[in-house]
Amino acid sequence: MTQKVAFLFLGETLLIPHLYPIVEALVAIAPDLPVDLWVSTSMHETLLSAWVRDAGMTTVRIRRAPGFRSLVGYADGRNPPLPAKLPMLFRLAPYLARTAVVVCAEQTSLWLPATLPLRTRFIDTFHGAGSMMARGHWRRRAGWRTLVAAERDRGALIAGGDDPARIVTTGYVKAAFRQRTPPARLFEDAKPVIFYNPHWQAHRSSWWRWGPETVERILADGRFNLIFAPHQRLVERAPALRAFVAGLAGRDGIHCDLDSFAMVDGSYTAAADLYLGDTSSQVVEYLTRPRPCVFLNARDADWRNDGSYAMWEAGEVVDTLSALMPTIEQASTVHPEYTAFQQRFAQEALGDVSGLAPDRAAREVIAALRR
Repeated sequence: MTQKVAFLFLGETLLIPHLYPIVEALVAIAPDLPVDLWVSTSMHETLLSAWVRDAGMTTVRIRRAPGFRSLVGYADGRNPPLPAKLPMLFRLAPYLARTAVVVCAEQTSLWLPATLPLRTRFIDTFHGAGSMMARGHWRRRAGWRTLVAAERDRGALIAGGDDPARIVTTGYVKAAFRQRTPPARLFEDAKPVIFYNPHWQAHRSSWWRWGPETVERILADGRFNLIFAPHQRLVERAPALRAFVAGLAGRDGIHCDLDSFAMVDGSYTAAADLYLGDTSSQVVEYLTRPRPCVFLNARDADWRNDGSYAMWEAGEVVDTLSALMPTIEQASTVHPEYTAFQQRFAQEALGDVSGLAPDRAAREVIAALRR
């Protein structure tokens, strides 16, 4: 087995900011260590190659996974159509078997150590944050280490049966991501900006029942600018979404994004004056700088008795569409009532956001090599 490390960039672009800062930190700590970045599409290849080249990372190689897709028109970083993950992983297994440590940011890749007799040590770093986090899956326990942002996440996994020695708190890796989309002026005026960010899973999302009407009511009101950038997987579950967005073309006061890398790199959470959504973990990133929030209870959730909706204590909750605009109007006025909770919630959910998390994660990789 070769003393080298592999990072798996095989999935959606939303995973990249949770993984790439660890690559940078690892190279800084161990500049002579060979590192392979396995990619599934030419979009990943183009994006990562530019960053590696610009940083002068001579020990890092970009490698095409079996089943690699060469795509036209995705060089800007928008989410690409992906090859089937499991066939790609199992074709990749012989290469990874000759690698000492593999780092991934999703559970699917853990099918390999869960089902094959590999000596390779897999390290899984959580992506996303907040009360909707996955509580663990049996295949996650096949990894050598699971890296989580905050002690709350660690406690949840341990309570679910994970070995405490396997769960390591690093802080929020994405907070150190430096390759964000450059700020651009999205709107011609200085109206307050609402960021509407519905979840992609129907049982957690406001989109199917209230989404289009929510957008229309905000635009008809005319006092706000709107960034409509849902979870990037929503379009998979709601194919009519593209036609809806196309119908908004040319209208003032709205910026729609279903594809670009800005959807996942933190650009929109930084630009917003008010967060409007349901259960997406992006609200937690938004709350690293406390600002008004409004949550849409489109599915009549009994949210006060459900820990999965803990984030809804960070702002006003709308139970009927008729209350949408009045609630948005008063959000800034009532915001001081929620500031203390927002600060506490973000700290509990994300842990350390100082930028040191990738270094802690990289040191776990080094520890795996030494074992």
